[in-house]
Amino acid sequence: MKKLITILIFMFFFNNSVKANYDKVFYDFKIKSISGESINLSKYKNKVILVVNTASYCGFTKQYSDLQDLWQKYKSKGLVVLGIPSNSFNQEKNLDSEVKKFCEVNFDIDFPLTTITDVKGKNAHEIYKWAEKNYGKSAIPKWNFYKILINKEGKIEDTYSSFTNPNSDKILKKIEKIL
Repeated sequence: MKKLITILIFMFFFNNSVKANYDKVFYDFKIKSISGESINLSKYKNKVILVVNTASYCGFTKQYSDLQDLWQKYKSKGLVVLGIPSNSFNQEKNLDSEVKKFCEVNFDIDFPLTTITDVKGKNAHEIYKWAEKNYGKSAIPKWNFYKILINKEGKIEDTYSSFTNPNSDKILKKIEKIL
């Protein structure tokens, strides 16, 4: 009986560390930019990346301004904000060109944006499948403007809900710690 309890305790406490074996890291992937070029994420190697699934018609869309501010404040220190427009929650425009124009005109966005991309389900981009495999269900976006923070090793450092503002103390302290 003691052996069984010991085994159960071991499995419970060490389950996550076994799961996060990271046969790939974030920098091993590619994704298409909003302009159509391939973004080889290895170009961001040794940088901290805040990956955010975005949407033009969401109540959290005003976070674009906060993401731009974050980008301006920390890009020279090694932070990349990567916006991934998504219609996974049925709140995005139909065309990449419309999203690009919307972001530039309304929020003066100049951080990298990708093409409109699925972020959950069987059609999710491989980045999101990788995130779930290595970090668990908390890496799956629950809504638009869900945030995944990638550390300099290309591994998931933390995730943040849509309600967490990009300029919140919680995110800023973590970014400053890992930069």
